[in-house]
Amino acid sequence: MTSLLALAVAAAIRVQAAQPQALPALPYETLFYAHDGLTLEAYLYKPEGTGPFPLVVYNHGSAVPGDEAKEWPAPYIARLFVPAGYALLVPERRGYGRSEGAAFSTAIGAERGPRFIERQQQEAGDINAATEYVLKREDAAIDRRRVAIVGYSFGGIVTTLAAGRSKQYAAVVVQAPGALNWNHSEPLREAMLSAAARIRVSAWCGAAENDATTDSAREVCARVAAARVKTSLKIYPPFTGGAERPGNPPGHALFGPRGVDVWKQDVLTFLADALQR
Repeated sequence: MTSLLALAVAAAIRVQAAQPQALPALPYETLFYAHDGLTLEAYLYKPEGTGPFPLVVYNHGSAVPGDEAKEWPAPYIARLFVPAGYALLVPERRGYGRSEGAAFSTAIGAERGPRFIERQQQEAGDINAATEYVLKREDAAIDRRRVAIVGYSFGGIVTTLAAGRSKQYAAVVVQAPGALNWNHSEPLREAMLSAAARIRVSAWCGAAENDATTDSAREVCARVAAARVKTSLKIYPPFTGGAERPGNPPGHALFGPRGVDVWKQDVLTFLADALQR
C-alpha cells in the first residue's frame, strides 16, 4: 500500500512527451556554474538582437526515477518565451542532466519529511546561484530589473522557496506548485507558505481543477497577497489529453507541452505587466 501511495504522490515528470507536431528546437548555450561544492548545468536561450533582455528563469519538475541524467532544455518553454522577447535560463538542479550531485530518486525517494524539505531548499539554492551567475555575465545582455522566476510542479516548489529568499526576481509564476505532494506532507506546506510570506513581488499561481489539488496554488498566492502584494490566481477547467505520467491526475499535465495554448496568454500578459519598465 505504501508503494502505491508513493507512486500516486510522486512528483511530476519533467515533461518529455512528444509534441503534437514536431517543431524545430531553438538554439541555446550550455553553461556550467558552481554552487554548494557542485558543478551544475544550465541552458541559456536569447532572442535575436543586442538586448538587454528581460529574463525568465524556468524550473522543471522531477524526472522519472532513473532518467534524471537525461539533459532536458525545456524546448516547449523556449518556444513560448524566446519569440516573445525573453531570454530564458533553464537550470538543471543537482542530480539532473550533467549537474553533479545525487539524483533525487536515489537521495530522497518517497520520503516527504525533513530530508525532502532540505533537498528542495538545496535545489532552490541551485536556482538562485544559476541566476546570479548569468546576471554577472556581461555578455548575457540581461536587464537585471526584469527577471522573473517560473516553475511547474516540483519546479513550483523550488520556485517558491527560491523567490522567498532572494531579491533578484521582479515576478513569480508557479504552476501546480507541489500539487502531487501537498496533501501528503505537512512539512512541505509549512515550508512553501513560509517562503511565500516573504515574497514581495507580483505573483501568478495556476492549477487545473482536475489536478490532485488546487489548494497549493490558492494558498501560495493567498500568502503572498497577505503582504499586500499583487497576485493573480487562475484555476482552469478540467484538462485532459496531456499525456500525464500514469498514476497522476490528468490535470497535472496542463502545464506541460500539450497544455501551453490554454495558459500561455495568461502568463505572457502577467509578465508583460509585472516586468514593464
